[in-house]
Amino acid sequence: MIADHGLIGDLQTAALVSADGAIDWFCCPRFDSPSVFGALLDHEHGGWCVVRPVGEDYRVKQLYLPDTAVLITRFMTRSGTGELVDFMPLAPRTHATDNHRLVRMLRSVRGQIDFEVEVVPRFDYGRQAHKTHLTDDGVVFDSGGMTLTLHAVRESGDTRLAAIRVGDDNAVRGRISLDAGEVRGFVLESAADGPPRAIPPSELEHLFQLTVRFWRSWLARSTYRGRWREMLNRSVLTLKLMTYAPTGAMVAAPTAGLPEQIGGLRNWDYRYTWVRDASFAVYSLLSMGFTEEAADFAGWLADRYQDTTGRLQIMYRVDGTTDLTEQTLDHWAGYRGSWPVRIGNGAAGQLQLDIYGELLDSVYQGHRHGLAVGYRGWEAITGVLDWLGDNWDQPEEGIWETRGGRADFTYGRLMSWVAFDRGIRLSESLRRPGQAGRWRVHRDRIYRQIWERGWHKGRRAFVQRYDSDVLDSSLLRMSQVGFVAARDPKWFSTLTAMEEELVVDSLVYRYNPDAAPDGLRGGEGTFSLCTFAYVNALAKAGYVDKARLVFEKMLTYSTHLGLYAEEIGPTGEQLGNFPQAFTHLSLIDAAITLDDALDNTGPQWI
Repeated sequence: MIADHGLIGDLQTAALVSADGAIDWFCCPRFDSPSVFGALLDHEHGGWCVVRPVGEDYRVKQLYLPDTAVLITRFMTRSGTGELVDFMPLAPRTHATDNHRLVRMLRSVRGQIDFEVEVVPRFDYGRQAHKTHLTDDGVVFDSGGMTLTLHAVRESGDTRLAAIRVGDDNAVRGRISLDAGEVRGFVLESAADGPPRAIPPSELEHLFQLTVRFWRSWLARSTYRGRWREMLNRSVLTLKLMTYAPTGAMVAAPTAGLPEQIGGLRNWDYRYTWVRDASFAVYSLLSMGFTEEAADFAGWLADRYQDTTGRLQIMYRVDGTTDLTEQTLDHWAGYRGSWPVRIGNGAAGQLQLDIYGELLDSVYQGHRHGLAVGYRGWEAITGVLDWLGDNWDQPEEGIWETRGGRADFTYGRLMSWVAFDRGIRLSESLRRPGQAGRWRVHRDRIYRQIWERGWHKGRRAFVQRYDSDVLDSSLLRMSQVGFVAARDPKWFSTLTAMEEELVVDSLVYRYNPDAAPDGLRGGEGTFSLCTFAYVNALAKAGYVDKARLVFEKMLTYSTHLGLYAEEIGPTGEQLGNFPQAFTHLSLIDAAITLDDALDNTGPQWI
């Protein structure tokens, strides 16, 4: 199951570890590189790395070491209790590297326990064959273009790893036996400098302590002291794990191809950086006190709009390049038969007008928190706004990246209004030159247009597209961005209409695809981002107790490790790519808004 996984990483790539001890998703050397382990999407052809007790008579518990990204999987057997400790020592922050280490540390904490090990790499999404070389100290898997080296962890003179063997499939299998207090395991290293070597347990313990110290010292910088500290800490750690440190870019998710509906077609690649998500990240991280990370993301965004004459691509690779050609992996079956499995993303070239509002709002919020806007940055911002002035009043694909043709989406117009509004405020605050008069004309035109064409008298609500009666939960942000007063009667009626049609037991759908065909067959689950946006809107509208109940109920849908995918299915299962940055960003925003509302109001009736 998607939910049965934890995330580990080194700030350049990441791996998913199942509750049964399997690494079944790992791309290397970057988030958006081809996979080495991909059993999550095809168990037969994807590749995996499993460590588990011998036999089937055991119980499993999984947790993160508190305040870290170190994952502990506990196995309880009749003869003893063992722990598998998975982590990735940090890669260099300032430059990209092909060298990455996956540490799988095994220890017996009670009694005696036998582990079975199976390492089955499948390079380049299972398309590239490899050779396997076994040595006294480990194994080298060589695909020609990439190597993965297994270093054995053992004391000097220990020969108990000699049972490891190479199979006809060029995989490695073996056993590790541990008595109480013993530590063993192995390290998987890409692009290793030299042959396999025996690593003493003391060296492994040192790597463990360094990794723990990094994560705890980083998290200690958080300024959040609200009611949901544990959940927000886990969310911000997850966001950090999805950050590509050399550029400051954050991927939407570290996975590709996980379905929004089991057996459906909506299986996209999210291992890229969306302008929208990065913009939200700036605000969320600033709100928790992580100004350095916010500045890094803001810098990545600045590079994107400074490299353009006005129009932005909606998403980029983590290094800022634009090649995201979409293709399908025809040889992979997909998660639980959900095919096609797509890599790349054809939506990259879409016109989505909302990204300009999110971009300018993040620049504005960053400015309010002390992030400077330099000369080159301001010149680029004016270029973006001048381009938007010539292009905002046209059909687009919209925030949900529909593939059924362009339309006049209200949310795109709303965020265009935000772009001009924030540009005007920045110009005045910074005392920088710009066509503020022209921007003000555009801002006011959009404002009147939305009220005239985005408001549906019959539905008594703002609607998804002009000349339609379709509701859309993206518009829950209308009050948050300041377009409409949070307690305006028309906003109350909009919330009521959404609650009646898009909310099911507190969970929120994006829209009704039957009422608004989006060019794809099938449906999807409720969208977790939208549920947290609903909490935000309710709190701002004064429905504080109701907002808190929705929020608390949403917390019950998290995984055992506090993680969220993109969507939640009818039976409460996690659906879509996992974990998803947008969901965790919106969780942070909702909690902070709700904290503020609860601190400044008395009890409210639901």
